[in-house]
Amino acid sequence: MSTEPALNPPLRGAGRRPDWRFLLAHPAHVVALGFGAGLSPLAPGTVGTLWAWVAWAALQPALGDGVRAAVLLGSTLVGWWACTVTARDLAQADPSSIVWDEIVAFWLVLWLVTPAGFWGQAVAFALFRFFDAAKPGPVAWADQLFKLRRGRAIGWAQGFGILFDDFVAALCTLLVIASWRFV
Repeated sequence: MSTEPALNPPLRGAGRRPDWRFLLAHPAHVVALGFGAGLSPLAPGTVGTLWAWVAWAALQPALGDGVRAAVLLGSTLVGWWACTVTARDLAQADPSSIVWDEIVAFWLVLWLVTPAGFWGQAVAFALFRFFDAAKPGPVAWADQLFKLRRGRAIGWAQGFGILFDDFVAALCTLLVIASWRFV
């Protein structure tokens, strides 16, 4: 038996599914878990994206483009911190319960497809969920880019990686929508 310290010591919450107690234990958990959307036992990424859509619908009429851009930038920066802290506390590099990445990336999609109506937004939702879940081509590349290397601790790179592949999924969604408009 080795007497050397483990490179990745057990972290708070290691090996367990987050619950309401975990969510409320730290402000980063509240953000990263999408104010509870990530606690869904079924398809937390889809639930987080639906939460993003509802929040957008509620806030969008009151926000101008400058405020939307500031909200997206601020949400990305706060999300980077929140996702990093929460992933560390769960001892998982990219836990499915972290849904802030879906929320911010889908807000970007909704902002750029506005003034699309309900059906246009529904198509954007379906495309985004496809790219995020199936991870074709560039999304798979982005998902692997910041993966945790063996023997390394979860750090800021993994926190950024949690967000990055969803932004690539958003870009793919927007490219498909843009190509339809030119056909």
